[in-house]
Amino acid sequence: MTSARRSRGGRTRSYGIPKRIAVVLLASGIGALTPGVISVPAWAQQDSTTPTPGNYYATPPPVNSVDLIADTGAPDKAYKQTKACVQQALGPHVDIKAKPWGQEYLQIETAQALVRAATPDHTAGGGIKVAVIDTGVTPHPYFGGRIQSGGEYVAPPPAGVAPGLQDCDGHGTEVAGIIAAKPPASAGIGFTGVAPDATIVSIRQSSENFGPPDARATSGGGSPQGGSGPSAAGGTQPGQTGQGRELAANGSAGDLTTLAMAIRHAADLGGIKVINMSVDNCRTADGTITGGESALHASIDYAFKRDIVMVAAAGNTSQTCPQNDQMDPNKPKVIVTPPWFADEVLSVGAIDKTGSVANFSVNGPWTSVAAPGTEITSLDPAVGSTGLANLTIEGNQQPSAIQGTSFASPYVAGVVALVRAKYPALKAPQVMQRIMDTAQHPAAPGGRDTFIGHGVVNPIAALTASLPSEEGIPVASNIRVPADLPPPDNRNWTPMIVALAGAGGGLIALLITLFVVHTIRRNRPGSPGVRKPV
Repeated sequence: MTSARRSRGGRTRSYGIPKRIAVVLLASGIGALTPGVISVPAWAQQDSTTPTPGNYYATPPPVNSVDLIADTGAPDKAYKQTKACVQQALGPHVDIKAKPWGQEYLQIETAQALVRAATPDHTAGGGIKVAVIDTGVTPHPYFGGRIQSGGEYVAPPPAGVAPGLQDCDGHGTEVAGIIAAKPPASAGIGFTGVAPDATIVSIRQSSENFGPPDARATSGGGSPQGGSGPSAAGGTQPGQTGQGRELAANGSAGDLTTLAMAIRHAADLGGIKVINMSVDNCRTADGTITGGESALHASIDYAFKRDIVMVAAAGNTSQTCPQNDQMDPNKPKVIVTPPWFADEVLSVGAIDKTGSVANFSVNGPWTSVAAPGTEITSLDPAVGSTGLANLTIEGNQQPSAIQGTSFASPYVAGVVALVRAKYPALKAPQVMQRIMDTAQHPAAPGGRDTFIGHGVVNPIAALTASLPSEEGIPVASNIRVPADLPPPDNRNWTPMIVALAGAGGGLIALLITLFVVHTIRRNRPGSPGVRKPV
């Protein structure tokens, strides 16, 4: 505490506030100021990585109907075939009798029984049309004639083949098989599609076996395989091994524009209730939206408003699509579409046999749910095949298991078909909400994370749960449940605090008064210790 000094007769005397009084005053000052301290608001404490309005990372901008493009119903380029089509396996034919683990994990057969018991026609998905926008679908005996030509955006098919019903890559047939394959009971095969009575409408929109007019043809064929019925993917680029099937990659056919046209085309066909899109576009996130993405968003909104539930693969990691493993999940490294448009699309991540998220499944705040995506068994996509496939050969590589988010997506699309069959009055937004609300939620705040979204899809719960939102029941609110404990000591301390504060203030006032009186008396002429001037 600084003291005042005054000169008298050449001497200097220091007069200051006594230390004990200064301490009392300082303490009282702090006590008086503390309640007035203003805290910094939460928004002012956010770091610089928080997205600002107009920066599109986790959430895209609102859809603009002006971006809806016309459907030409034809390829955007004169694509030509560059690789041989998928070939049937050679060697002894051995049927795959065992049930896929994913089918048992989701209790698919129990779900089918529930739908058969609840529907007038006693079918599992009968009357539900599912559009598969993919690499085409090869007609297979296990579809039982429930496959229709939907459209063609790659190249005119061979003579005698309807548009959309040629699958050179083998990808679309495997996807469609998970949705709606129905092996005859006499075959003794454990595999079945999720909605084995649904109808598949095939629209070929992409292919890695076709390329632009100036693309070079490459040798195909692959190594023939026998044994358990794998299909040799003759020279195809990685697509069935969890390495990614991205639009416009490696000079392939199909891009965001033709995907947007295919979605609109499916919506205009009429009668479509579900669309499965096991193809993605992955790019670096830079806070913007491209023209192709805007057109795709508009087409998705167009189909959504026509009561179609759209299901999309979350995407697989690759050299061009790294994992979103950054600290801030709301500012991802890469954007994957269509999953990015999660308000109108069910984005599906993949889990493995242990129930954990698959290491190739792209994380993102847009992920809706997850489903099995490894060790896949489905239809052999080769022309003329009557069996199943559980392995694939990429070029001249060794056989590997079929896996990817591409095959997790049709599991969910099949469940959607069952839900739409059992609950025909539900609209697309209600079906999506039912799928998410009944999923096996992860142990994360709010029951959702960026790995599996709302959780692994639960077909049984999706087909049986009674949801408050559908019954007109208001959402439950949190209430405090009284504990069976002795009543707390709720003594009112306010009078005591006031009394102590008043006593403290009086004491401070008394000390200040004594100090002032003492100082005046000491400085009065004639007082002891005060020297008169000579």
